[in-house]
Amino acid sequence: MGRDRHRSAAAPAAAGLAAGAVTVGVGALLAAATGASSDPLVAVGAAFVDLTPPWLKDWAVATFGTADKAVLAAGQAVVLAALAALAGVLAHRRWSWGALLVVALGGLAGLAAMTRADAGLLAPLPAVAGAAAGLLVLRTLLRRLPPAAAEAAPADAAVADAPVAAAPSAPADPSRRGFLLAASLAAALGVVGLAVGRVAGAAGRGVQAVREGLRLPRPVRPAPAPPPDVQVAVAGVEPWVTPPATFYRIDTALVVPQVDPGTWRLRVHGLVEREVELTWDELLASDLVEAWVTLACVSNPVGGDLVGNQRWLGLPVREVLARARPTGEADMVLSRSVDGFTASTPLEALTDDRDALLAVGMDGAPLPPEHGFPVRLVVPGLYGYVSATKWVTELEVTRFDAAQAYWTRRGWSERGPVKTQSRIDVPRAGATVPAGDVLVAGTAWAQHRGVDRVQVRVDDGAWQDAELAGDGGVDTWRQWRWTWRVAPAGAHRLHVRAFDPQGPQTGAREGVVPDGATGYHQVEVTVA
Repeated sequence: MGRDRHRSAAAPAAAGLAAGAVTVGVGALLAAATGASSDPLVAVGAAFVDLTPPWLKDWAVATFGTADKAVLAAGQAVVLAALAALAGVLAHRRWSWGALLVVALGGLAGLAAMTRADAGLLAPLPAVAGAAAGLLVLRTLLRRLPPAAAEAAPADAAVADAPVAAAPSAPADPSRRGFLLAASLAAALGVVGLAVGRVAGAAGRGVQAVREGLRLPRPVRPAPAPPPDVQVAVAGVEPWVTPPATFYRIDTALVVPQVDPGTWRLRVHGLVEREVELTWDELLASDLVEAWVTLACVSNPVGGDLVGNQRWLGLPVREVLARARPTGEADMVLSRSVDGFTASTPLEALTDDRDALLAVGMDGAPLPPEHGFPVRLVVPGLYGYVSATKWVTELEVTRFDAAQAYWTRRGWSERGPVKTQSRIDVPRAGATVPAGDVLVAGTAWAQHRGVDRVQVRVDDGAWQDAELAGDGGVDTWRQWRWTWRVAPAGAHRLHVRAFDPQGPQTGAREGVVPDGATGYHQVEVTVA
């Protein structure tokens, strides 16, 4: 009997899965016209990210790194599939039960779409229309159930709310093959709708084509050429210049915002003597400068790879703020992204002599969309959560005691200076190395202070000075190498620490919350 029950539930569950595919497909198609953030999947995923507690966000980044969004999407797909299958089973037993679940999910998705920063009046439409289409497909498929499944519903259900069984006079093929064909076709149409909607949503704005046609102006102050010995000649050490394609990406956007530079505006307001609005053309006509800057994510664990170095082109933020003339009581700038993300940056970090930029270029080309095209903030010496706002459209000059940013409201510190850190790249943890001389190498960073010394220790031995590579500037990371002379056979632990002008980095082991991890990076190796 148990096997028959499972078999009778399989067909309604398949009907629910097909209807769920249609729901998300219709939603994605309509979202191509109403905005990417109104896509039901995107809206619900973004709302989940906004509601995620810091401990879960930290775990996701530490576990999955830059693949966190892909994992979230996979998790969404699994949960949606389970709910869709459940809706099919419930609707087969009593139509109102399944319909109520579909309507509730559609309502939640519509509500999530309405809460997005760029939501328009039609933001709930994709979710509502998708739910309606899903209900129609579910009802139709349940009427085509194979006889065995249709007869398995409870016999004592109220007539007014009876299970949706195959209609005796229906001309549709009542066989299992006919049902599976109809369900498969509906699911395929839903998947196609999802794919077409996502592609149309991006292509319809033509942002990528605009970006590819851009020619950035030459900087009035080019970035200095790095020393020829800035890269250590050790295989396995990260490149001193991080390619844009492999530059880490940690942000809250599930779908990369498509911002047309022709309509982009930057508004500067708040505690200022005059408001300033900057257009894309005005920005490009300004005196742009280049700078080498290493960026780091506050979620980077000790020894992690959420850090990268690049050549950025942009307008110094201090020049824009000088036009607005912040008042004396201001001490913070709250930057806002087109997708609603905010970051709290100390005012002095944007007005001193560091190369804090409204960046438009990366590696000699316009910013890639996933890294903030057309404009983002780059601020040396601060973690990205308080400074590196992508797709930036607003700078509000305010005070720390008057406003909170996205991550500050979630328990992170309001100021995020980068902590001096170092990492062993070679040998990798767990490696087996030959006896004799062993080459140890890696990278260290202390943005806007500079790294002036690196030391390595084996097990509990004395600290030994490493050889530093060329210095690319106080705002960039610095590579190092050290030769472990006549390494004895057996298991050993290597430690590294870096020095900035104020002294050595702390060895106290702390997690990333609330303002960045600390501690010595260490790797265990075996000498053969």
